[in-house]
Amino acid sequence: MRTCLVVDDSSVVRKIARRILEEMDFEIVEAEDGAKALEACKRALPDAVLLDWNMPVMDGYEFLGNLRQLPGGDQPKVVFCTTENDIDHISRALHAGANEYIMKPFDKDIVAAKFQEVGLIKEGSPASA
Repeated sequence: MRTCLVVDDSSVVRKIARRILEEMDFEIVEAEDGAKALEACKRALPDAVLLDWNMPVMDGYEFLGNLRQLPGGDQPKVVFCTTENDIDHISRALHAGANEYIMKPFDKDIVAAKFQEVGLIKEGSPASA
């Protein structure tokens, strides 16, 4: 089964993302900040990362830079999921190695569309319906 690391300091956001992604047949690993997420990635790289920007300890941008430096760290598809919607944040995220960008609040259709765009789910699959 494919895995998705959900990184957000909000337990509510993690719970919502978990529900959506489990319906898309992902096994979920959760982390409440970038430092804990990086430790999880050192143990086992996920197939996907749904990543918040603003978090204590280590923010999403710093986490992404560290992830991409790990052996195999270029493999996980990273989708930023944040309230930061200005072009500077979006371009910084994509330049740092993010594959896509989702604005909060999000729903199943938005997550499915972005995961389809980066090749994590197939068009027409039950998860994208």
